[in-house]
Amino acid sequence: MFDFSIQQEGHGHERIGKFTTPHGEIETPTFMPVGTKATVKTMKPEELKEIGSQIILANTYHLYLRPGHKLVAKMGGLHKFMNWDGPILTDSGGYQVFSLGLGSSGEKLAKVKENGVEFRSFLDGSKHFFSPKKVMEIEHDLGADIIMAFDECPPAGATKRYAKESMERTHRWVLECKEEHQKLVKESGKQQALFPIIQGGMFEDLRIESTKFMVDLDLPGIAIGGLAVGEPRETTWAMVDAILPYLPKDKPRYIMGIGTPEDITQAVKRGIDMFDCVLPTRLGRHGTVFTPEGQQHIRNESNRESTEPIDPTCDCYACKNYTRAYLRHLIMENEILGIHLLSLHNIRFLHNHVQKLKAEIRQSK
Repeated sequence: MFDFSIQQEGHGHERIGKFTTPHGEIETPTFMPVGTKATVKTMKPEELKEIGSQIILANTYHLYLRPGHKLVAKMGGLHKFMNWDGPILTDSGGYQVFSLGLGSSGEKLAKVKENGVEFRSFLDGSKHFFSPKKVMEIEHDLGADIIMAFDECPPAGATKRYAKESMERTHRWVLECKEEHQKLVKESGKQQALFPIIQGGMFEDLRIESTKFMVDLDLPGIAIGGLAVGEPRETTWAMVDAILPYLPKDKPRYIMGIGTPEDITQAVKRGIDMFDCVLPTRLGRHGTVFTPEGQQHIRNESNRESTEPIDPTCDCYACKNYTRAYLRHLIMENEILGIHLLSLHNIRFLHNHVQKLKAEIRQSK
């Protein structure tokens, strides 16, 4: 059911691949819009497909808290629940447990234990516990095509000692995830691809150690986690460069949390196949757009009387139909249409950027 093949390679590490899933084929490299709570903010599924989205993400942590994985399962799984018939990937929630680990008054909401993480809901303060087994149960109920193993994501400034402890804990947890996943698949017959997540902080030797460990599990794909968490970008790519020689060539590679045109270019150059980020919709909600000249703020006074589109070279609905002046007006008035149009443009811009990178790979032979 899951199959990955390389269709073409460039001069370096870059490649074009085809990843087959139960809900369709994905041509890689691909940018995956994030639908944290079973929706890509302000976007209809039909629009996402129209602008080139092949696969979208949803988040285990948020959907577990509300509306609950059992309800989603009762509704027929995520695909039916959100009316998306293409591939879906669910994160394990490990990153959210830690990124949302502080309350509004600074109190600690998450406590790491050897067998999992005890945390309080950021919604109502209620107590919960995520173990590897529990996370597999939740992701199984959600029913995504690709699911992530439960991991611990250390902060960018973690000491080597902590990064090593965290990595080793992640290694123990992924073994539990794999065992539970295989059991659930056997019981239900569901087809889901489990990806392990490489950790190791900002230390090359730990990253290499973690990569070797995860590769040996022989799972359908592999993810690179714990980067794009506040470290300098030179460090991000130094960590990826360190592990590249150890990554299998015949499996999809996914780097988590990457979503600017510049970062996508760097990822594709290194043979990364999949990347995701909340950035295009988050920027859209705050009036910022991607352009060939970089990010621009639509609120700027220079756009007040502009009859130009966001980007004359862009083929999205917003650029073909609206002026910067009108879009600025919508954002200044906090109109939902403005947020929607900027989000749509930003996602389409990234898809177009990936298409240009693919064209370069095709022309390199």
